Amino acid sequence: MGKRNERRSRIEAAFERLRSSIATALGAADNERARVFAECAQQEFALRIAQAGTAAAARDPQEVGDPDDRAFQAALQEALAERAEVYAEWTARGPRELEQLVAGVAPGSAGLPWADWLGEVGTQELAARPPELWRLGTAVVPDSPDPQPFPAAVPLLDESHLRITSDGNPEAAEALVQNLLLRLLSHFQPGAVRLHVWDVSQLTGTLPGLYPLTRAGLLTAHDPTRLDEMLEALSDHIRRIHTGALLRGHASLRALAEETGHRTEPWRVGVLFGNGEPLREEQQQQLQRIARSGPACGIHLIVVDLSLTVNSAIESVRLVGDDRARCSTTGPEAVVHLDEPPSRNEVTQACTAIAEAFLARRARVRTFEDLVPDQYWQHSSKSGLQAPVGFHEGEPVWVTLGDSSPHTLIGGPSGSGKTNFLYGMLGALAARYSPDELELYLLDFKEGVSFAQFTPGRRDPSWLPHAQLVGVNVNTDREFGLALLRFLAQEMRRRAAAAKEHEVTKLEELRTEDPQGRWPRIVAVIDEFQYLFAERDSVTAQATALLEDVARRGRSQGIHLVLASQDVSGIEAFWGKPAIFEQFILRIALPKARRVLAEQNLAALELPRWHAVVNHESGVKHGNEIARIPDATARGTLDALQRELWERRAPSAAPPRLFDGSILPALSTLDDYRELSAPVSTPKALLGQIIDVDGTAAAVRLSRSPGRNIAVIGSVRVDAVSVLGAAALSLARQHVPGGIRFTVAALLDDVEDEARHVVDQLRAGGHDAGLVGLDDIEEAVASLADSIDGRSGADVPHCLLLYAVDAAQTTLERKEPGRPSGLDHLRKVLKQGPESRVHVIGWWRSVQRVKNTLGMGPVDDIGAWVAFDVHGQELSAFAAGQPVSWSPRARRGLFFDRAVHSRPEVLLPFDLAAPEVPQVPRQRASEQVWEEAGD
Repeated sequence: MGKRNERRSRIEAAFERLRSSIATALGAADNERARVFAECAQQEFALRIAQAGTAAAARDPQEVGDPDDRAFQAALQEALAERAEVYAEWTARGPRELEQLVAGVAPGSAGLPWADWLGEVGTQELAARPPELWRLGTAVVPDSPDPQPFPAAVPLLDESHLRITSDGNPEAAEALVQNLLLRLLSHFQPGAVRLHVWDVSQLTGTLPGLYPLTRAGLLTAHDPTRLDEMLEALSDHIRRIHTGALLRGHASLRALAEETGHRTEPWRVGVLFGNGEPLREEQQQQLQRIARSGPACGIHLIVVDLSLTVNSAIESVRLVGDDRARCSTTGPEAVVHLDEPPSRNEVTQACTAIAEAFLARRARVRTFEDLVPDQYWQHSSKSGLQAPVGFHEGEPVWVTLGDSSPHTLIGGPSGSGKTNFLYGMLGALAARYSPDELELYLLDFKEGVSFAQFTPGRRDPSWLPHAQLVGVNVNTDREFGLALLRFLAQEMRRRAAAAKEHEVTKLEELRTEDPQGRWPRIVAVIDEFQYLFAERDSVTAQATALLEDVARRGRSQGIHLVLASQDVSGIEAFWGKPAIFEQFILRIALPKARRVLAEQNLAALELPRWHAVVNHESGVKHGNEIARIPDATARGTLDALQRELWERRAPSAAPPRLFDGSILPALSTLDDYRELSAPVSTPKALLGQIIDVDGTAAAVRLSRSPGRNIAVIGSVRVDAVSVLGAAALSLARQHVPGGIRFTVAALLDDVEDEARHVVDQLRAGGHDAGLVGLDDIEEAVASLADSIDGRSGADVPHCLLLYAVDAAQTTLERKEPGRPSGLDHLRKVLKQGPESRVHVIGWWRSVQRVKNTLGMGPVDDIGAWVAFDVHGQELSAFAAGQPVSWSPRARRGLFFDRAVHSRPEVLLPFDLAAPEVPQVPRQRASEQVWEEAGD
């Protein structure tokens, strides 16, 4: 029994311990549950306080939770403590950092109180980046423990639109808008910002202090009943900018300015004062379109009490009193104390000063210096070329050469200032773009030296570093214009091949893919280009085809044509080919120019002197810009700029090649002649210079092949002896002393001095050179003929130089019975000599006399020839039977080598007596440009 009671007692004790443990666990769980619920309630209240704002929860706790709830009280106390800690940290450094930030992005009048700048005229030019913020006033957070003021500002130009809600206080809204506009106007040079103002409720009186700007055209006040006119004006600006400045693919004027370093358009601000009522549906839609597209074109809106909802950056300001506001940039907790507006008299005086400065600037006659930037060679031509060429109301008028406007057509009668315009344009381009960004090829068909200024002269050794080729006095050398077009076509194909290799299509992309390559843009200027197409011949046909090809495909490869002419309507080669001129999007019409602009566009007929119409719309009337062209020809203008740029040239820079149609090339200065050296296996005789871009010598290789003889045909002695002398001297240069033998035959008394001079020069070089006359010619050719018989070749090459072969015709025809005549010997030398290294270079005074010498033999014993004063139809037999289109010209010949050429080429004979470094006298530009007008 006792054991049973003991066991029962142990069981009851165990259960008691179990109940006690369970009770303890349940109590702990209840406590933990209460704690968790309390914490959750506090976190929920903390969330509500965060959503409503700590200051609002403290002011009106019943709006957030139960003020008597301990969880709410704990959450509120914790939020207040955290806010106090954050405010303490922010107060220590936040206002100062904000002040520094605003000062950095809102310099000058954009960020300073108005008393520090009002009344001063702005000096900042149109820049790539305007100030990012514009000051409104001073902001504070009133519910902070220690409120510290900090500057309040809003973004505007190139950043955002601005929407203002007046909250029934239109005077405060007007003061705010006025302060902002004054900051814009006072920061930049007058004219950089243009204003359009419309007020639904006032015919006059809105922003009255700004009205002095209206007389300068800086502010346009629109009638309250004609909002459509204002919206249409802003829309027109957007359309014009999109089809003009932004046509090259830039997203905005800001992006274009960042690339080029300048802006071509001012900022425009449209200010609209409403009354809280919605606009008509069509007006609201147009306003929305302007809000969407305007910022890219520098057009921004400031709307007061008007609805403006668009997918575009918009800042909001809501007035909450006479001088207070809440702003989207500072947040809803901060209160902005707006800057006090200046007095009406101060505003009027400031705007009057701005207007007068703009009028004075617009009225000032701009000079060539205004076309030139302060710093040279700072721009990139990757996407195109831009430069000012003149001024309209004091503002620069720009020309653009790029993918959208690749080529330029300039028209104006004699004396209208084409050369002056070209000087200004070329100077403005050369100052902005380095020679690695821009190359110039300049050709003038007039009888003048307009472009010779860009080459070294006697008194001025400078040259324009960008110029690669200058052609002057080429009015009779149309082939040089053809050579330039042929060069441009070859360069175009070379660039296209490089672009294909890099899997791109245009120059801009090629320069991105090949940054180490040198791909400058090329501008080829041809003045009086109509002379190139003046005849119905093969030159015109080839030039027309090349011009059409370069004009059509050159745009994508960075090759731009600038063609200037007095009148393009009479160029017969272009009749029925309007596609050529359709590529010339940029049209420049000088006073009295015809057929340059569109047919109905007669603006050029009313232009005064020193003005031009600049049109980037293929001459359509709405694209007209009237520009006053400064004088670029006076001393100290373009010539001074050229010297400065020349001094900045690279050490390896070489002067441009000059082709002057009035001067013969000098053999001693020709690169092809200087590069000749001895010994060579196959020498070549230099006969003259062909008309091409590189100034290549006309050369004939005297190989051991049949027909490797040279004939000079024509009666002009000075040209013929030049060719013979150049051939002999160039051959001598390719042989060591004694390595070639010359027999020089002077068969006319008139040529004896020239022949003797050549012999003296050959002997001075250590060569065996004999001089024979008419009495000795038969023996000389007989000796040469005998040396050919039964031999594989002469010991050394032998050149027979014959001055006036036909003068010895009678002598050579004499024949003794049983012996060949001298003429037979000569024919044998012509036929068999080249294979034995014996070559004949002879001068005949007519085609028929050459045939008389050859007799019934084939004319191909003469493998190469140069003809002077011989008509083309006479030369057909010597040109493989093809018709030859050629009319004789002074100091010009026709060159053909049947082993190389498919058609003859024009040749310039050498001036063997020219100095080592010929200098071209340069006429003063001012003497050249206006002399046609009788100045």
